Amino acid sequence: MRVTSVVLAGLLVFVTAAKPQTPALQDPPDLQVLKSDWSKERIGWEQNPFNGAVESFEEMRVRSRNERRIDDAKKRGNSGEVNKLEREAQVDATIAAARRKKGPPRYAFLYKVVIKNTGPTAIKLVDWDYIFVDSMTQDEVGRHQFTSEEKISSGKSKELTVMASQPPARTISVYALDKNERKGLTGEVVVMRVEFTDGSVWQRPQ
Repeated sequence: MRVTSVVLAGLLVFVTAAKPQTPALQDPPDLQVLKSDWSKERIGWEQNPFNGAVESFEEMRVRSRNERRIDDAKKRGNSGEVNKLEREAQVDATIAAARRKKGPPRYAFLYKVVIKNTGPTAIKLVDWDYIFVDSMTQDEVGRHQFTSEEKISSGKSKELTVMASQPPARTISVYALDKNERKGLTGEVVVMRVEFTDGSVWQRPQ
């Protein structure tokens, strides 16, 4: 599920220090992921940005992102990818509806990544997935898909941040705080798509 980045001030309370990451295979040649982290933030019931019976701002962004990725796959003529993305979009919609029925959460989650543009052309948009893995089994236990519309000039680095209602994994509650909930959980950011200011696009091979 991908949501658009939100600029936050004075709200960063990170539970653990961010660590440098090793770039994944087939990463974009003109971009580096320097570090990433996430934190759990208490939100007020009366100011809960994810509450409400109608589609929230975040859900609207997720739906728009899904529609865009499906359209891109259709243009490439990849029917297998279209079917996969359509199934994922349906799952996103089902999860969003179930959360609205359960009631307002007490916590939201702040995800961040620092991106460096090592190429000659400015970046204007980055699609990035934050993937969580069980440290013992190495099984993927959570994946969150974000879109950050941020200009990153050539040779510059920028921190991209997203506040979302979805926890890193199902073992982490949105209703209670557990100081040991990070134990056994490893996270990594993978860049999926990059748009440049000159109109060119890099897409991670499927």
